[in-house]
Amino acid sequence: MSSTAGQVIKCRAAVAWEAGKPLAMEEVEVAPPKAMEVRLKILYTSLCHTDVYFWEAKGQTPVFPRIFGHEAGGVVESVGDGVTDLSPGDHVLPIFMGECKECAHCKSQESNMCDLLRINTDRGVMISDGQSRFSINGKPIYHFLGTSTFSEYTVVHAGCVAKINPLAPLDKVCVISCGISTGYGATVNVAKPPKGSTVAVFGLGAVGLAAAEGARASGASRIIGVDINPKRFEEAKKFGVTEFVNPTDYDRPVQEVLAEMTNGGVDRSIECSGSTSAMTSAFECVHDGWGVAVLVGVPHKDAVFKTHPVNFLVERTLKGTFYGNYKPLSDIPAVVEKYMAKELELEKFITHSVPFSEINKAFDYMLKGESLRCIIRMDG
Repeated sequence: MSSTAGQVIKCRAAVAWEAGKPLAMEEVEVAPPKAMEVRLKILYTSLCHTDVYFWEAKGQTPVFPRIFGHEAGGVVESVGDGVTDLSPGDHVLPIFMGECKECAHCKSQESNMCDLLRINTDRGVMISDGQSRFSINGKPIYHFLGTSTFSEYTVVHAGCVAKINPLAPLDKVCVISCGISTGYGATVNVAKPPKGSTVAVFGLGAVGLAAAEGARASGASRIIGVDINPKRFEEAKKFGVTEFVNPTDYDRPVQEVLAEMTNGGVDRSIECSGSTSAMTSAFECVHDGWGVAVLVGVPHKDAVFKTHPVNFLVERTLKGTFYGNYKPLSDIPAVVEKYMAKELELEKFITHSVPFSEINKAFDYMLKGESLRCIIRMDG
């Protein structure tokens, strides 16, 4: 065991005190892990749009003060009682949803929606005792998505920690813990485009580009990127996108444009923007008889989208997926191995890097639309 096991650790954390205000670098106290918990030393973390969305506190319950961050890589510092699959020194990825391996979802081959450890964006405490493991001067600082990786040390439920190959570079594979797996898995695990098929990807942010990467890996012959920001088109070519459609260039629904381009509709579509209009378009643009649309983007909590029931009756299929249908503990180590075997490229998703002390720059890059993924080096 490490020399700090069982002790409170003081370390730096980037704390969000209120919505939309720059994160403040603070000294926080991180309590030891309790039963079925693990304390991690975070070495690299990156900024995902979900962090920005909840930092802005638009459309959901605000929870502050809070430590954001959920896409990261690090090592196990110490483990709590009952943890048998992880040991100090293990290289790991903390993941915002978990795998208890006991519930019906975890035992199912079809689902990754663990009953115990599924995502809860409103919860700012540990599930075992309803308490935070972070504090400043005795006052709690709340967790985010059970991970809170914008801290040099964090405490995570053991079921949300994937043990990976220690040779894998954490400054690269950290992006697997959220966005890249979400998009890539949505294509290869859920949409499953046949070789030679045509795939439309709605939203060309990091998740959408990962979906495109999955389409290319599956052997799609045409990958059509749909986005209202034409500045994203050139970058998307690196990810296999062959054609581009900007919905604002047309005075008719984009699904009609896509159907005309593809002789009746695309074989598969993956929606990665969270826009309800894009969801409708993604479903209605797939070919009748065999087309499959997959929803990935997370909409506003009050959002609804409409389509005519006939679109289902003519044998179009609509699916949803969460985290690319990957089970965090069982599947993610193999995704890391895909990178190690050069079957999955991660470097092209990483557009920026900043030291931890300059974490607010990462927010600036994303808010300006300049970055896909910005790696934050915790030692800086």
